[in-house]
Amino acid sequence: MAKGFKEPGEKPRRFYKTVEVRACDDGFEVTLDGRVLRSPRGGKLMAPTRAIAEMCAEEWAGQGEHIEMAAMHVTRLAFTAVEAIPPAREAVADQIAQYAGSDLLCYFADSPAALVERHENHWGPMLDRAREEIGLVFLRTSGIQHQEQPAETLARVKSLALELNDFELAGLAFGAPLLGSTVLAFALQRGWISGDQAMELSRLDETFQEEQWGVDEEAAERAANLKLEARMLERWFKALK
Repeated sequence: MAKGFKEPGEKPRRFYKTVEVRACDDGFEVTLDGRVLRSPRGGKLMAPTRAIAEMCAEEWAGQGEHIEMAAMHVTRLAFTAVEAIPPAREAVADQIAQYAGSDLLCYFADSPAALVERHENHWGPMLDRAREEIGLVFLRTSGIQHQEQPAETLARVKSLALELNDFELAGLAFGAPLLGSTVLAFALQRGWISGDQAMELSRLDETFQEEQWGVDEEAAERAANLKLEARMLERWFKALK
């Protein structure tokens, strides 16, 4: 059987023993038994920092008998940064601006009072900081009726996104839908909050409901998985510094 061959639906077997990181002219590479790690498309993974390359290497070194590509979030994000982002930076920035147009943090509860207070205490300061530090002025609303955001705000979001390098932009594009909030994605990227804090802020409503009615096992598992992704993204941004 050829190396890497797998039956349809079967996970590929681990075909390497050693995983290393090495410096090269353009950054840092991950090698498997001395061969440079490549994507399914054939693109070479070239990380801008040793820390990012080491995060990828950690995932590959941690694989067992079979390769669980779906669980290798750092590697997948790195390949996105290398292959998908460069030819589509404008479109990616537009998409991030679209998320900002319906940012979760702009939709404050109108009842009950305890949830209203929670939103004011936790979301309010984040919106204030986004306005004061990066010039993002969002309009708040109460309830679920759509609140259109100023064109200037969305243009500013796009401009800030385009200032980022490809790896940072990939992280921001991953974070906005993960958290339901461009504000929280920027906050995580800039180190204002941790991954755990970002996820907690994005789940204020769900947490409040769980406190009232109890925790659903399936929802709890999903929340735990999302928190792991948020923690990964925190490490990702820190590794790019």
